[in-house]
This record gives sequence, C-alpha cells and structure tokens, in this order.
Amino acid sequence: MADSTPSSPLPIDSLYAQIRDVLAAARGRAWRAVNHEMVRCYWEIGRLIVEEEQSGRERAAYGAEILKALSRRLRADFGRGFDRTNLQHMRALYLTYPKCDALRRELSWTHYRLLLRVEKPETRAFYEAEAVASGWSTRELERQIHSLLFERLALSRDKRGLMDLARKGQVLQTSADLVKDPFVLEFVGLPQSGKLLETDLESALIEKLQEFLLELGKGFAFMSRQSRITIDGQHYFIDLVFYNRLTRSFVLIDLKAGPLTHQDLGQMQMYVNYYQREITQDGENPPIGIVLCTDKNEAVVRYTLPEGNNQIFASRYKLYLPTEEELVREIQREREIVERERRLSEADPEG
Repeated sequence: MADSTPSSPLPIDSLYAQIRDVLAAARGRAWRAVNHEMVRCYWEIGRLIVEEEQSGRERAAYGAEILKALSRRLRADFGRGFDRTNLQHMRALYLTYPKCDALRRELSWTHYRLLLRVEKPETRAFYEAEAVASGWSTRELERQIHSLLFERLALSRDKRGLMDLARKGQVLQTSADLVKDPFVLEFVGLPQSGKLLETDLESALIEKLQEFLLELGKGFAFMSRQSRITIDGQHYFIDLVFYNRLTRSFVLIDLKAGPLTHQDLGQMQMYVNYYQREITQDGENPPIGIVLCTDKNEAVVRYTLPEGNNQIFASRYKLYLPTEEELVREIQREREIVERERRLSEADPEG
C-alpha cells in the first residue's frame, strides 16, 4: 500500500525571493527603457517642429498655428498627450538639449518637464545631476526646485565652487558642504505662527523622517533621538543623531524654537567634543554639530566659536515653503552677511 502521508512543503522561499528579484529588476529596466524611448521620441518631435518653424517662414504666428493644427490631429490619432502645451514642451526639450545623446536614461518625461522650468543652465545642470545621482522621484525633484536647493547650497561657494556644484551636483568634501541655510521644513505641517515647542518639532521630523532625510541631503542615516550622554553623573540629551556615510562622521542636531544664543553653541560644542572623544572610532572623521534655530546672529556665531571652526554650524529653519521671491531675498540677505563677515575676518585676521 502506498504511503499517503502528505509530503512536506518544498523549501522554495529562497528560490521565490530570487525569482521575485529577477522579475522586479526586469520590470524596472523595462520601465526605464520605455520612459527613455518616450523622451527620445518627444525630442525628435521637438526637432521636427523647430526645423519646420525655421524653414524660411516669416510670420510670427506660424509657430502657434502649426502647434494648434498638430495638436488637433495628433490628439485625434494618439490621445491626450499631444495638447499644445505638451508640444511646446517637446519643442523646448529640443532647444534646451540640442544633442539627443545628452538625455539621461534615468529621467522620465515628467522629470524633463520640471527641468525645463529652470531657466539658468548651470542651475538646471545641478538638478539634473542630483536627480540622477540621488534617484529623485518627480515629486522630490519638484520640491527641491521649489525650495531653491541649488541657491541654498551655493550660498558660501566661490565662482569655482559654483561651477563644480553645477557640473557635479552636491559633492561632500568638507563638513560645511552638509549645511544649508535656511533648512526648509514645510513638510512637518506645523504652524509658523503661535508658540512652537521643540519637542513638537522633533516629533514631527521623526514622523516625516523620509522627507527630512531628503532635505538633509546625501548619505544620511538616522541613528537616534534624545540620545543620552552622561558627563560626571549628569545626563544630557541630543535631539537628533545621524550618521553620514559619505563624510564618515556623526551629525548631531539640536532644535531651538527661538533665536540662537551663545549657550546653544556652547552646548553643541560639548556634545561634539564628547562624541569625538568617546564615540568616534578610528577611521571615522570628527563629528559635526548643527544647531537649527528660527533666527541667528552672525556676530554671536563668530565670537562664540573658535577660529577655523569646521565642526559647529548654526542654520535657520522655516516651517513653510516660502515663495521664490522670499527665498531669493533670504539667500541674498544671508550672502551679504557672509560676505561682510568674510571682509571683517580678512581685515582683522587675529580677531
């Protein structure tokens, strides 16, 4: 008589996981290939439109007329993706990227539509490089453009640094490269007016950790909140601790619900000293401390921190996404302060 005992389940978990990964990777490649071919197709349509417009036609209205007629016929044959606005974007794509080989395979048509809104070539090149290197979704790219990430990173760079930023994206070579001013934290959803508690801001940042990591930049990994350190029997708590794998250093962040004081900087100096002496291991770089505050006085920063400081930084934060005009004014104001402090330092090298 045959044994009717059910056989044990086959050990296929590992096999299934491998097949799933193969399928996911193939679908990802197929999706990117389809998107890239779509971008190349739209670039070719843009080229044909521009060449038709430039073929001796003199009437200024000709371009608008041909787009209107093309849109009507293409939508009838191929659907809604060929309205006049989209045709204008295709035309702009060709004019902005006259070499088809310059189009990045990693970026979709929606990425390029966002990039076409950026007027300055060097700024556009930065966002393009960062979108590829960081794998930004279109939503993330749009948010970074609207928050003027390039201008905030470019604040303290000289002309050569600006060119490197435009060509290579954000390259973390010094501790200062990690710091923006201001940080834009609109995603936490806290009101700008009214009494703000530091614990509320901390909790909101943890709840929106993915968005906060995007705002912080490249290479950050969250380590802990309210990290306790004990010095001579007394406990202190660091609001947020991160590790940056690119700079190979701990990044300590303290949140202040008001203007910066010299006590805030002194406290952060103590935290950084403790981490450097007790936590940092061989092969790692010195820790970096950032005090996030609603306002700061550059003179307080200058006279509190030691000369040549490259570990302690103070930055402002905003709880709403300012208009482009507001951010431009903020950045210009900050740039003027930085330049004034730089001139003072050069005039009084011992001061």
